[in-house]
Amino acid sequence: MNRTHRMLLVAVVALGLGACASPGGGGSSPNEAAIRTGVIEQINLTEVKSNHDQGVGAIVGGLAGAGLGSLIGAGTGRDVAIAAGAIIGAVGGNVAQQKYFDKPQPAQQIFVRLSSGVLLTVTQPVNPNLRPGQNVYVEGSGIDARVLPQ
Repeated sequence: MNRTHRMLLVAVVALGLGACASPGGGGSSPNEAAIRTGVIEQINLTEVKSNHDQGVGAIVGGLAGAGLGSLIGAGTGRDVAIAAGAIIGAVGGNVAQQKYFDKPQPAQQIFVRLSSGVLLTVTQPVNPNLRPGQNVYVEGSGIDARVLPQ
């Protein structure tokens, strides 16, 4: 192995090992999740947007349309049929996804007074076991926060 190859190999190994290092150095302890306690002050029924993957309908429809278009004609006409089938299928798949799968889901907006005195609001799927005045745990933070009965 000549010197250039050896230097390249050393650089690749060094980059590979550097990519494996954890940010901030230190050990590999998992992130600690805060669980807070509080009392539900108010619950409002609301709706949240569906969490279906956006664009899947268009992709599946486009692939199906291109597949069907490839069965038509030969030569340039076939290429045009594939392109037209892909476009029509993508539009049709997108419309079908919006009409049948992207419907709003029922949810609850829950106002919790934490034991620290802070008022917190969490929007989550409906949990019929929750009611105003109930002692609860608030698990997680941000969009992943959930209110659970004690």
